[in-house]
Amino acid sequence: MEIFKKAGAYLSGVGEEAKRVTWPNKRELWESTLVVISFIFILAVATLVFDKVIEFGLKLLKV
Repeated sequence: MEIFKKAGAYLSGVGEEAKRVTWPNKRELWESTLVVISFIFILAVATLVFDKVIEFGLKLLKV
């Protein structure tokens, strides 16, 4: 069937492209992971601070 030929050709292309990818080494992967975790932590703290500021403001307005 034609669909299986197309799927096979597509997957073959995906495999060829994956061979050309420059994969990160262990150190690069670790550094990137730390950056992501740090950024998530900073965003969580910022969200907490904004939430508390808004909560405080609403309490002052007695809403």
